[in-house]
Amino acid sequence: MAQNKNDTLLILGAGGQIGTELRVALSHQFGADRVISTDIHPLPESAGRSVVLNALDGAAISELVRKEKVTQIYHLVATLSATAEKAPLPSWDLNMKTFFNVVEAAKQHRVQKIFWPSSIAVFGPTTPRDHTPQQTILEPTTVYGISKVAGELWSQYAAKAWNLDIRSLRYPGLISHTAPPGGGTTDYAVDIFHQAKKTGTYTSFLSADTRLPMMFMEDAIRATLLLMNAPAEDIKHRTSYNISSIDFTPAELATAIQKHLPHFSISYAPDFRQAIADSWPNSIDDSAARADWGWEPRFSLKSMVQEMIDHV
Repeated sequence: MAQNKNDTLLILGAGGQIGTELRVALSHQFGADRVISTDIHPLPESAGRSVVLNALDGAAISELVRKEKVTQIYHLVATLSATAEKAPLPSWDLNMKTFFNVVEAAKQHRVQKIFWPSSIAVFGPTTPRDHTPQQTILEPTTVYGISKVAGELWSQYAAKAWNLDIRSLRYPGLISHTAPPGGGTTDYAVDIFHQAKKTGTYTSFLSADTRLPMMFMEDAIRATLLLMNAPAEDIKHRTSYNISSIDFTPAELATAIQKHLPHFSISYAPDFRQAIADSWPNSIDDSAARADWGWEPRFSLKSMVQEMIDHV
């Protein structure tokens, strides 16, 4: 993708699982000098241009956007599903206040595009579990999911009321060897590789047959870039887009790992995250994303496992 020297990009929460790889991809596309990465903690020098920033500080975000003439904001700050259940009200405050801080900065300084990730956590036990459609029942059972539904609806409202170009993906569970996961219900699918290579055993906090939608991070980053580079008229859904790649159970993942590490063994001790996983879909219908802006995944379970085994 060609660089656009007129764009300056701001990433909030650049030190997390998504941000670690997204900042590299955006630097390749736009040039490292056009990407400003922020996090509440200092980022490594390899992150390029970076600023320590608390996304709860709306004035600081607004001033940075003004000073740097930011044209795109990638807002990745959030407390994820499992972590948020341990502190519901602070997690709600973080997830929603940071969202509104970004919206206000964008309104004040005429930011051209905003990326804000949603999640399969917007779905709940009343949602169709197989091939969950783009438009369906959203009755989540977690604080994280509730905040994502609220953000989706506010994004749709902001597009109509303030002409803000906010774009979003309902990420499934994300699997990466570059950065650790951030406290989600699908974290087992990353942890399992580290333990498989370190100890040869893993105890899953989800049951053997818990099927969930998943995606290798390289596909997730590519989907994000595709969405953000699509013409505005191609973005038909101003809430968030379903995207899908693979789905599997812990038992199926363990079997795939055993093809590389034959002596690996898995056991199961479901905890409070099991109830969260049980409320989420088995698989996702992403036909809208495919039709509107050309989404198509590249990684299968087999190729994802190969990448993780090779790089963890």
